[in-house]
Amino acid sequence: MQATLSHPRTRTRPRSSSNKGIGRAIRYLTRYKQQALLPYLFLLVATLSQLAVPRMVRNVIDAVTSGYVADQILQALDKIPAAFVDAALPKILELTGRPASLTLDQLKVQLEADAANAPQALITAIAAIVVFALLRGLFAFLQAFWAEKNSQAVAYDLRNDLYAKIQRLSFSYHDKNQTGQLMIRATDDVEKVRLFIGQGLLQLVGAVILLTGTVVILFTSNVSLAWTAMPILPVAIVIFIVFASVAQPMFAKVQQKLSHLNTVLQENLAGIKVIKAFTREREQQAKFRAAADDTMNQQIAVSRLFTFMFPLVFLIANLGQAAILYVGGKQIIVGALSLGAWQEFSLYLMYLFFPIMMFGMIVTQMGQAGASAERIFEILDAKSDIVDKPDAVKLPPVKGDVKFENVTFRYFGGGEPVLNNVSFEAKAGETVALLGATGSGKTTIINLLPRFYDPSEGKITIDGYDLRDVTLDSLRSQIGIVLQETTLFSGTIRENIAFGKPDATQQEIEAAAKAAAAHEFIMSFPEGYNTHVGERGQTLSGGQKQRIAIARAILLNPRILILDDSTSSVDLATEAQIQKALDTLMEGRTSFVIAQRISTVMNADRIIVLDKGQIVAQGRHAELMEEEPIYAEIYNSQLLPETQSGQR
Repeated sequence: MQATLSHPRTRTRPRSSSNKGIGRAIRYLTRYKQQALLPYLFLLVATLSQLAVPRMVRNVIDAVTSGYVADQILQALDKIPAAFVDAALPKILELTGRPASLTLDQLKVQLEADAANAPQALITAIAAIVVFALLRGLFAFLQAFWAEKNSQAVAYDLRNDLYAKIQRLSFSYHDKNQTGQLMIRATDDVEKVRLFIGQGLLQLVGAVILLTGTVVILFTSNVSLAWTAMPILPVAIVIFIVFASVAQPMFAKVQQKLSHLNTVLQENLAGIKVIKAFTREREQQAKFRAAADDTMNQQIAVSRLFTFMFPLVFLIANLGQAAILYVGGKQIIVGALSLGAWQEFSLYLMYLFFPIMMFGMIVTQMGQAGASAERIFEILDAKSDIVDKPDAVKLPPVKGDVKFENVTFRYFGGGEPVLNNVSFEAKAGETVALLGATGSGKTTIINLLPRFYDPSEGKITIDGYDLRDVTLDSLRSQIGIVLQETTLFSGTIRENIAFGKPDATQQEIEAAAKAAAAHEFIMSFPEGYNTHVGERGQTLSGGQKQRIAIARAILLNPRILILDDSTSSVDLATEAQIQKALDTLMEGRTSFVIAQRISTVMNADRIIVLDKGQIVAQGRHAELMEEEPIYAEIYNSQLLPETQSGQR
């Protein structure tokens, strides 16, 4: 069967647009049902309260002006001689906007009422302003709180989904993707999406509601002034669409540059000892500085775009305001518009310009979030090469019969085969040693056994079950692995030994440590098994880390054991201790051992010698010494110099 180790991008669906990515991220809110709607309900109440304030301000101004004008007219009427009052009455009625049929007495009654009611109207309008302000403040707080809570919940789900997907992706995906880039997607990219969902999206909905409500009120208040303000809207919308289309790829490049910067940082921190040992600090600083310069220059390019956009939008808004001032001023001069109505219209005009300004910030957030969402879902949509078949069965407890049948393997599905037509069989309980030069295919064999990769051709079976026909969990739970590159996790020694069996008792953990010759050095630490090992086990020596890793495998009590040169980091005395423990451990288990020294595997039930991906010899030690010149040559090259040096 041809392996499917293709590049991750070729296995994913076509890259969706950023809008689709944002849409998919927003759909995470549907997991929270009514809770997701709360901030938008609170936003609606807060926005309606905001829209009511200009009308109350108009009432305040109208109450003050009408009361003042009424009082001034009454005083003037008292001063005008009676002979001239009847002649001036029509003009007074016209100026005050009252019916021409009113008599002088009726006019005075109305004016006195206006003057008397003005203070109460003023108090009522101010009280209404205070009430609406309180409502707006309360519901603005509630909308911000629930929006933040929902956005944090979405970020939590996205990060967990990303982590779970990264854990499920096959080794071939990780072979092609840098750790730093995966980290930036789970941190910075998720945060940018979260900010848009928690702030930008709410601001967008709020701006739309405020803009729509303002336009409706403007047209119901003064049609001519409303039409004067309208031309700025389509112009501003076109500008935002153009800038969004230009900004989107620029934000994507920013994230790519940031990913590269993070990768350089992560690699340098992980390899700080090597950098210092080879005195390459300056070169690595220059490499980091170059990545930082690329990131800064790309961010400056984005900033340059938006520093041009915002002044342009402000210019359009100011031109619209100038047109309103001209038309509104003419209406005031001819008496067609009151001061209160003008002030109301001016405030609503601010509500018209404010959402337009908000769209600029929203476009920025949306562009960043769109680029980040695309990168997040690129991982979530990635197809793993190693997955359970729909009809995969659970592998029952195995005896340990392992068979490779004409196995050929190529990395990434092409190129020269790393393994070429490899066939062998390991009976239950046998120890199989793999020998060969670097690159001969030893590590590839042990990577195929737990199904980290699938063969390009041929098949591998355990107790007659094809590995591709059983579930990964049931397969890997019965295989214990000690890799050449020891990996420990931040935490205590106890937690690292019990990594595969967290519920293990202290007695079980100590027994595993004793079998791995680790108990003695563990107890030499002041805190014993509760000693913290530091990041990647940096506080332990190579031999100590190796023995803890062996204890971790022993604790699982697996039926199949893989030891990848597991004594390579220890001295000869410790190696002898570990080898003795491993000999006891491997009894009754099918064991695969990779070793550089023949002396560690001379007692193996089967020794397989590999060269350039092919089996060139296999058998027991005595048989190979008699029948296989290649093995004898390796034996003599390793052991004879040791014997001669010991005789000196």
